[in-house]
Amino acid sequence: MATAILQEAETIQDHIRSAPEDDDRYEVVNGVRIEIPPMSSYAAKVATRLATKLNQHAENEKLGEAIVESLFRLPLTADKGRNRRPDVAFVTSQRWPADRPQPIIENAWDVVPDIAIEVISPHDLADNQLDKIIEYFQAGVRLVWVVYPKHRLVYVYDTLDSIRVLADTDLLEGGRVLPGFSLPLMVLFDPPPPP
Repeated sequence: MATAILQEAETIQDHIRSAPEDDDRYEVVNGVRIEIPPMSSYAAKVATRLATKLNQHAENEKLGEAIVESLFRLPLTADKGRNRRPDVAFVTSQRWPADRPQPIIENAWDVVPDIAIEVISPHDLADNQLDKIIEYFQAGVRLVWVVYPKHRLVYVYDTLDSIRVLADTDLLEGGRVLPGFSLPLMVLFDPPPPP
């Protein structure tokens, strides 16, 4: 019995070692690959809802596409390599036309998203999130949303020094980046627990 358990454990370890790089959740900072933990299940649910709403709006007008947890190559010149993985990103058709195929082999998409969205999980650190927000704007991201599911808030960064905080009774709008997009935040979050 102990031999069977040991063999099973060795098989699992062999699988982990032989897994392709893109199976891991990681970012690249200064050329160094850094493992990042997955989103909490509730944060993943909120991210999926948001990506779905963005795509529903964008599809009719062919405005672009929202993608969940994709790695993006950020062109930061003083850097040896910077790939970030926003929880949700929106890339407009101006930056990546709909008829242009996305490379299948590349781990990181070589385009700067127009909107980068971070959905905060319990393990996320404030300093790390702020680093990402700064880098997104330095790379050319036009709008950053930071979603706090536990507190039912969204911080909207139009720039690094222009920030609005929206509560679950407010509307999240795409502004100049995604015209016409308007989402009542109440539909993004689960109902609050009873008092």
